[in-house]
Amino acid sequence: MAPTDETGQAAPHTSPIGPTPPARPPAGRAASGARMPRWLPRAMVLALALIAVFQLGSWAFHQLTGLLINILIAFFLALAIEPAVSWMASRGMRRGAATGIVFLAVMIVSAGFVTLLGSMLAGQIITMVEGFPDYLDSVINWINAHFNTELRRVDVQEGLLRSDWLRNYVQNSATGVLDVSAQVLGGLFQLLTITLFSFYFAADGPRLRRALCSVLPPARQAEVLRAWEIAVNKTGGYLYSRGLMALISGVAHYVLLEILGVPYAPVLAVWVGLVSQFIPTIGTYLAGALPMLIAFTVDPWYALWVLIFVVIYQQFENYVLQPKLTSKTVDIHPAVAFGSVVAGTALLGAVGALIAIPAVATLQAFLGAYVKRYAVTDDPRVHGHRRREPGRGAFTRLRALWGDRDRPREESSERSSTDDQH
Repeated sequence: MAPTDETGQAAPHTSPIGPTPPARPPAGRAASGARMPRWLPRAMVLALALIAVFQLGSWAFHQLTGLLINILIAFFLALAIEPAVSWMASRGMRRGAATGIVFLAVMIVSAGFVTLLGSMLAGQIITMVEGFPDYLDSVINWINAHFNTELRRVDVQEGLLRSDWLRNYVQNSATGVLDVSAQVLGGLFQLLTITLFSFYFAADGPRLRRALCSVLPPARQAEVLRAWEIAVNKTGGYLYSRGLMALISGVAHYVLLEILGVPYAPVLAVWVGLVSQFIPTIGTYLAGALPMLIAFTVDPWYALWVLIFVVIYQQFENYVLQPKLTSKTVDIHPAVAFGSVVAGTALLGAVGALIAIPAVATLQAFLGAYVKRYAVTDDPRVHGHRRREPGRGAFTRLRALWGDRDRPREESSERSSTDDQH
């Protein structure tokens, strides 16, 4: 029987030369303790798969950014023409035919305006080229009379023809023709894409709403339809405000051009009104450049007057007219409208500046329905007035301050009289 210690456990076997070392575990058991966990390979594969999916999605998003922006523009255009299409559809016309009529009317008006503007511009360019020698002679005579020089038109023309600047400009223009042609073709394809998507969005609006609502519960369906209706109203109000500002701008510039006697004043006024309102950021400069060019053909000083008027009117529109009209038609604060345009420009450029206000107005109106509001107290501070306590007017405070100033003198005089008595 093996010897045991006081705890009842078997005592270690002793040998004449010392205690026997413990036996080592089997090799198979040690290998199983150091084996890789079974979940680790799966986790590594899953992590690599998620990274690959993220990289693929990021690449696809960057490649499809242009298409997504075009779809966004098309969606807002469809919202803009939705009232007209719905009105004709309610009269018994098919939505596809109603959408086609609206697009056809817009295309006819746009084509007529571009044709009239192009013919006017071509005629003015021909007039400027034919009258350029006379303009050059007048400029040279003015310089000779004021600076006592002896310039001649022949010398100026030869200097321009032999200059390196003109040679480099012609070479760069020749090499840039292909780039301009590619940009024009790209712009036409982009316009075709936007037109096609906006047509489908407007013509198949009810089908699109039904498809969207079919994957949502009934409570969410009502919210989606309400948001869609708000978006239609806000987008229409925004376009109405832009159209009204375009009308005011066109009338103001027409009056100026008629007073100066600039030809094609009605067409130029329509150009200024439309371009300045519907092309954000750079539209103002494009709109004012053409009237200045036409006015220069009449009198160089007229171009200066047009420039001054454009700058002054733009400031009036930015700080007075636009905030008031936008707040009335889109029902958002002028500061919010300005901030949304700045944010939209930073995110999506010119497209963001164009659709920022209707998007923010739609979001504000939709969220406003779910914000709980309370009755406002009658505290004067709500209306910007300070609440005055009785006896705390300006005269009372001045008298109190004056009394606090005289009080130390009275106390010092009382102390001195007390000391004399003692």
